[in-house]
Amino acid sequence: MSKLAALQAIKTKRELAELLDVKPSALTYTLYILKPENQYISFQIPKKSGGKRTIDAPTGRIKFIQSKLSKFLLDCIDEINSQKKHPKHKKKTAPMLPQLSHGFARKRSIITNAHMHTNQKNVLNIDLDNFFDCFNFGRVRGFFIKNKNFNLNDDVATAIAKIACYDNRLPQGSPCSPVITNLITHSLDIRLAYLAKRYSCVYSRYADDITFSTRKPAFPSQLMKESSGAYVVGKRLRREIESSGFSINRKKTRIQYKDSRQDVTGLVVNRKPNVKNEYWRTIKAQCHSLFKTGEYFNRTAEGIYKGTINELEGKLNFIDQIDLYNRLRQKPPLEPAYQIAKHNHNTSALFSGRERTFSRFLYYRNFYANSKPTIICEGKTDNVYIKSSISRLHSDYPKLAVTDTKTGDYQLLVKLFNYSKRTRFLLELYGGTSYLGLFISKYNENYSFFTAPTPSNPVIIILDNDSGAKDILKKISKIDSTTVYPTSLAKDAYRDSEFIHVTHNLYIVFTPHIKINDTEIEDFFDKPTRDTLVAGKTFNPKKNFDKTKEYGKEIFASKVVRANKSSINFDGFKPILDRITQAIEHYDTLK
Repeated sequence: MSKLAALQAIKTKRELAELLDVKPSALTYTLYILKPENQYISFQIPKKSGGKRTIDAPTGRIKFIQSKLSKFLLDCIDEINSQKKHPKHKKKTAPMLPQLSHGFARKRSIITNAHMHTNQKNVLNIDLDNFFDCFNFGRVRGFFIKNKNFNLNDDVATAIAKIACYDNRLPQGSPCSPVITNLITHSLDIRLAYLAKRYSCVYSRYADDITFSTRKPAFPSQLMKESSGAYVVGKRLRREIESSGFSINRKKTRIQYKDSRQDVTGLVVNRKPNVKNEYWRTIKAQCHSLFKTGEYFNRTAEGIYKGTINELEGKLNFIDQIDLYNRLRQKPPLEPAYQIAKHNHNTSALFSGRERTFSRFLYYRNFYANSKPTIICEGKTDNVYIKSSISRLHSDYPKLAVTDTKTGDYQLLVKLFNYSKRTRFLLELYGGTSYLGLFISKYNENYSFFTAPTPSNPVIIILDNDSGAKDILKKISKIDSTTVYPTSLAKDAYRDSEFIHVTHNLYIVFTPHIKINDTEIEDFFDKPTRDTLVAGKTFNPKKNFDKTKEYGKEIFASKVVRANKSSINFDGFKPILDRITQAIEHYDTLK
């Protein structure tokens, strides 16, 4: 049974709790025993246009339940849009037309919203006044009862409204408020989209921001016209908005013309979705300051304050999302090397100026100004092994993890680098010895770009001690500063070493020799763990294995190691953790 059909079939609050995967007693306690004012934190944030906006942010139990409800309703929307037959009415449900609303919807964002209005001659922006306050308890409850896509039982609709509302309205800080506002406002979207089509316009909405655009030389006066410096709303447009229970914020209403900068939800749309030039110039200057001095500053109306690295990363990530979106839509089509980073693994030649800056920031963040010792493994599964072994053995390795004696909170004191498609392109790093070899060979060059204070923590690469490392051995042998420890070993006895200091804060740790000369990280699990059957299949760590009889590293990491972490014997990993600790202690003597 689909989630939407299951929601329509239930009749009690208890059944709703079970659908949301919440204990019925917990739902009752949260909704009817705990005082609402004790479940929200209210604070104010400044509006761009002046004044303050009140945010009521849920906490604890109610936030958890609202998050569950939000995800469940999004799944229902996906089902509605899939045009499956409605089990109750034996007919197709009415689609939600996701191209109309871009706020807080899956696969939609301010970028997709802005893209709807690129290369237009006239762009109209309208703001709905006090948007969230327009959705009270009765309106939310009534929607889920009367809407044809839902038609819920009265008691279930009441429970949903009680979960979602605070102080008789949808709070702005709730995770389910945006989803419910989109559901209720969809009928307005349909009517305004029809009105836009009638006058050769494009329509979209992002939360309370409504945008119409057109390629006509003049904006249709039937929708909006400018007279004596003021905007006059067309009768039909005003009627549709007001009949839906909203009003227009006249102060934020404006028509933007082709010969001026046009922006939609904060993005410039004259040619393609983009940030404002001055915004990028400020961020670029902040990055330059960070790379050279280790700090940067923000300038606001309230004054100047020191910025954080997390804040700057958020801004750069946002710009990178826009750049990637535009790259994927460019003509001629984006070359495959950009997406899969197989430009001999050396993709920096493809960078735009902004991508180069972001690449340097990611390098600085992860390997130069890393707040904890950074561990780089050959693959994603190795991360699971190392993290799990530290978790189980942390009492013996206080430099790797600790547990607070008062609170019992566990804290990992190292960071395991996570690979992604974006790091594959921007950092030329994706695991495997070929990528790691390139990373090592270019480390000094990338490191030397920064003049900020010396790194406080090492970067430690963990490698299987087998023939696959031969290319890396060639590369480190050409780096004059490479030193094996203990120093009593021959200078090139890399595979026999406890650890290798390559250059600056970069180290290499090979898996130790055991009974056999070549070792890989899976060898350090005990035999009962390696012999664990999954769906009747045996574990084979090699790339080429018989999928009919065997399973590989990914299943071993997730369904054997992570799933049974508390019962696995990780003593075999002590020699590896010893070497990681030695590398950290060695760098402590240098910094």
